[in-house]
Amino acid sequence: MNIWDELPEPFFVLAPMDDVTDTVFRQVIADCAPPDLFFTEFVNVDALQSQGREATLKRLRFTKKERPIIAQVWGLRPENFRKSAADIAEMGYDGLDLNFGCPDKNVVRNGACSALIKRENWDRALEIIQACREGAPSLPLSVKTRLGFGEVDLSWHELLLKQTLNALTIHGRTRKQMSKVPADWDAIGRIAELRTSLAPETKIIGNGDVLTKRQGIELARQYKLDGIMVGRGIFQDPFIFAGLQTGGSPWAMYTRQQKMELYAKHVKLFAETWAEGERKIHTLNKFCKIYIHGFDGAKELREKLMSADSTDELLGLLV
Repeated sequence: MNIWDELPEPFFVLAPMDDVTDTVFRQVIADCAPPDLFFTEFVNVDALQSQGREATLKRLRFTKKERPIIAQVWGLRPENFRKSAADIAEMGYDGLDLNFGCPDKNVVRNGACSALIKRENWDRALEIIQACREGAPSLPLSVKTRLGFGEVDLSWHELLLKQTLNALTIHGRTRKQMSKVPADWDAIGRIAELRTSLAPETKIIGNGDVLTKRQGIELARQYKLDGIMVGRGIFQDPFIFAGLQTGGSPWAMYTRQQKMELYAKHVKLFAETWAEGERKIHTLNKFCKIYIHGFDGAKELREKLMSADSTDELLGLLV
């Protein structure tokens, strides 16, 4: 089954975010208001096919609650993409996504992710796509990328659209812009127009600055997109994917106690999932502001929570 053909229009996706969208956070969001499709956090194929395999496999944990789910991978060596694609297919993932957009300077310096947008690296990008197809020929394949490297470059998207991808996600900024300017949805719309003539079967997903489901629906309609990917918006509202027909997100009405209880649920699941210490306790600091804000004393409570050294200490402050 091709999961991309089973999604509603427009569909909503939780973006892959490093050290954020692990199995724990995805399960919390699934219980609050699940998106139509989950992505994993970034998985390095070169690490997965090395002595660091066991440590990397934690990034590929998932439960039935998180389905449908796509594994997002990045790296340098096409052979490792081939082997990792086969591994991911065997694990039962619903699809494979290639990270051609991460702007991290060290990653780019090594020639991975958004470095592949540079014309001199296009051959490697095509080798990676082909390697994944060889490793998992039956697994739907998609790409997440940016508008360009130093400037908007639609020739890059033309190249990708000619690869018969199942989906193409566009983050509405160039690598140079990082996240310092508003997302350029007009440029995303031009790529959607290209899709119509070059690859009508490829789903186009827009990404950048979406803070509510209603906003996402309006953007999808305006720019004729199949889907919307939400990243940092989830930090403002863990119920962002709630259906509008059922009243939308209840988050604005949550009390101090309800917010603390939801964070406690996250902490308990974290402790159960990473019982062997696979994730450091301070990883939870990234989530603290999601839950602990919008009420008197929130700042002071966050300071205490973010200095805690164990999940027991965290729960003692929350319960």
